[in-house]
Amino acid sequence: MVEFKSLSILHVDMDAFFAAVEVLDNPDLAGKPLLVGGMGKRGVVSTASYEARKFGCHSAQPMSVALRKCPDAIVVPPRGERYREFSEQVFKIFSDYTPLVEPISVDEAFLDLHGTERLFGTAPQVAAEIKKRIHQETRLTGSVGVAPNKFLAKLSSDLEKPDGLTIMDEAMFETVFPKLPISKIWGLGRSTLKHFEGVGVRTMGDLRKLSKEWLVKRFGVSGEAF
Repeated sequence: MVEFKSLSILHVDMDAFFAAVEVLDNPDLAGKPLLVGGMGKRGVVSTASYEARKFGCHSAQPMSVALRKCPDAIVVPPRGERYREFSEQVFKIFSDYTPLVEPISVDEAFLDLHGTERLFGTAPQVAAEIKKRIHQETRLTGSVGVAPNKFLAKLSSDLEKPDGLTIMDEAMFETVFPKLPISKIWGLGRSTLKHFEGVGVRTMGDLRKLSKEWLVKRFGVSGEAF
């Protein structure tokens, strides 16, 4: 049962972070399909710009596959040190609002705002301010999800990318959440996804109808996570 009394969890995810930094440093790349990653037989895409994503390119994809999908894509080798510089700026902004910052990677994190409302306002207000500061101080954009827990916050941040702000309140949970495909679940593997689809579970609404007992029977202890 989800409690909506406190929307205090934020998930901030920078938009196509590595690619956005490359465009910032080289404006000639703006508006072009861009792939950040390694070349060669084992080259993998670290980040694909939104222009490249329109062709089916995405992170963790073999570079050879991405280039077949988008032959005109520009490939740029990753510059880890440069990305860390921007990451530190962004995380410094996070720490101005709460010490409870949980990094997931250099470009995304959870923020727990419990107990900070008197200082900074509501979580949606803080989320909007963080987005504004990120853009002002780095010229990059990030998408933010606001929710009562990490699962919903992360799911929400992906709904209005890029540069989005999504507040998963009770009304949205009851109307929008049930229609979302279960593929939106963070960390859901292909085999588990196929298993769900095999029994007719394709949306979050379908998933909510299943009992905890059924899930545990099918997936063991990990079934409780659903």
